[in-house]
Amino acid sequence: MTREALLVKEYRGGMLECIHNGHICIVDEHGTIRKQAGDPRFRVFTRSAAKPIQAIPGIRAGLIPHYGLNEAEVAIMTASHRAQHHHVETLESLLRKTGLQEQGLVCAPALPLDRKARAQLLRDGGDSRKLYHNCSGKHLGIQAYCKMAGMTQEHYNDPAHPVQREILAVLADLADYPAEDIRLATDGCGLPVFNLPLSSLATAYMKLACPDRIEDPQTAEAARSIGAAMNKHPEMVGGSGRIDTLLLEDDNIVAKGGFKGVYAFSLRKERLGIAFKIMDGSEEEWGLIVQEILRQLGYQNTVTLQRLKESFSGIIHNDEGWEVGSSEAEFLLE
Repeated sequence: MTREALLVKEYRGGMLECIHNGHICIVDEHGTIRKQAGDPRFRVFTRSAAKPIQAIPGIRAGLIPHYGLNEAEVAIMTASHRAQHHHVETLESLLRKTGLQEQGLVCAPALPLDRKARAQLLRDGGDSRKLYHNCSGKHLGIQAYCKMAGMTQEHYNDPAHPVQREILAVLADLADYPAEDIRLATDGCGLPVFNLPLSSLATAYMKLACPDRIEDPQTAEAARSIGAAMNKHPEMVGGSGRIDTLLLEDDNIVAKGGFKGVYAFSLRKERLGIAFKIMDGSEEEWGLIVQEILRQLGYQNTVTLQRLKESFSGIIHNDEGWEVGSSEAEFLLE
């Protein structure tokens, strides 16, 4: 049976209410495991943590000059956006520049994930749109690449489609893991989702932060461009109050979370890749876990650490805003 580490404890009224177990893996610039909690090779689904990697084939092939894209439009391709105004404005710009049709996207129509944006839309009599789906930027990037390269845009979500085979090959290269051993399933948005060891996901993120570790020059330059766009426009990648956005405000960090408790980030100066999985699929503990990882690593950017502490204090509030409990990180990296 896989050994899980206790990551976070939650207390209410001074009494233990929940525990969150999982796995953490930290690799160095050679992909060697340096720190861990639980099983560093536990197999995980990448979910949306794969989005920066899924954007690489198109950017590598020349998507930016071909369509005249700006960095905000590149960043939204990596996003799990909340359909706030600036997200929708950028997505609609992508539609105009690429000449794609919203109805051609595989992802389902959705309402904005951002509470204020959703409420305003409904007050204005609006309805769900495919563009509001949090993965729509990824879909637009992939479909735009298909159009540019002369690949069929139909069934671009099929694992056998050339664009999906190329994405798989890029992931395998960055992860230092055989493509034939990466298992596939279907993500919530309809695209293939990848299952591989946590250590391999951490390795892929290390290379996003350190593209000099990528052998192919075009792939390395694409990774560099994507990381730079994410750091320049962190608000596009997540949204107000999201940990992705907060971390990406630090130019030393590349970060992206995925559904069901998977999170990956990397440190440029320290040349480290980090990935973790909360086994019950919760995301509420991400901020606490990231803080504790950085603290145990002795991270030097005090501004980032303070922002994390302010945004993810561990204090639990009820619906009225009363302080009713607390969450505490419990793991020790070995």
